[in-house]
Amino acid sequence: MSTLEQRFDALLAQTTLSVSQKQKVQLLDFVGLLNKWNKAYNLTSVRNPEEMLVKHILDSMVVSEHLQGERFIDVGTGPGLPGIPLAIMNPDKTFFLLDSLGKRIRFIKQVLHELKIDNVTPIQSRVEEFKPEEKFDGVLSRAFASMVDMVTWCHHLPKEAEGKFFALKGQMPEDEIDLLPDWCSVTEVKALHVPELEGQRHLVILSRKG
Repeated sequence: MSTLEQRFDALLAQTTLSVSQKQKVQLLDFVGLLNKWNKAYNLTSVRNPEEMLVKHILDSMVVSEHLQGERFIDVGTGPGLPGIPLAIMNPDKTFFLLDSLGKRIRFIKQVLHELKIDNVTPIQSRVEEFKPEEKFDGVLSRAFASMVDMVTWCHHLPKEAEGKFFALKGQMPEDEIDLLPDWCSVTEVKALHVPELEGQRHLVILSRKG
């Protein structure tokens, strides 16, 4: 067992996440590809694979149990965060990963090919210009923008009635919540536990007011 796998096992033991051996291998391989491509593509400021496990992989995975629905879009996905870890954790759900930068989308396509992930569709587009054929159960955003910008730029993406926005945040963003437009409201806030991550993490779930 590699040192990185031992480290991952120790971190997972501090969570309630259920991860199969296949999923674990895919997640570790994703870290390997991220580390390899990062040298040329500068995909993330995190350079250490062990740090990537905490700051990128687990930080994305902990959202998994809170996803409601089958069809999701990760806007401003960067190198596939949180979309790739969530797609690995939820092979029965469908994920669209959107980013405007070609190098990030090229990296994601390579990841999908090498890890044999078949429930992800990469999209190179600005979010406000993307017109989906079918709307989404959930719109995900991690380190993409303020919640006000998120709901404003992505208002056309969730399903009219039951669609939700899932914003991954650090500290509880009270100031952003106060600035939300009238048509949108916070329905739930989940405090997330990410082992060995400094600082708070929250998942803010928003929906249209009925």
